[in-house]
Amino acid sequence: MLPENLTAVVARNESWSGTSASEPYEAGWAKEAIVFVRALKEPKGSLPKARIEISADGMHWCAEGSEFPLPAVKDAVTFQRLGHFGNFVRVAATLPDGAEITVLVTLHLKA
Repeated sequence: MLPENLTAVVARNESWSGTSASEPYEAGWAKEAIVFVRALKEPKGSLPKARIEISADGMHWCAEGSEFPLPAVKDAVTFQRLGHFGNFVRVAATLPDGAEITVLVTLHLKA
């Protein structure tokens, strides 16, 4: 039996500054996930790490504990693997003043 796979685009051509997050995605059916973040333009300023957030209802969020770097240059890609994430998942970051990144965030899920 082949596993069920799904790719979801949760942020496309979004400029992140200040406190930002991707759209939430309901992924409770999946056993594992990989999140990819690509910089669509040259980032500005000092970039923090992105974090994975999880939620039971898609409205109230908790940091899952995983952090990973945001891409440092245009067209660079970073990722984070996830194994236990509950029902809703999103990527979030809190950028310092003057920092900005335009992102493509995709969530790759496998049952």
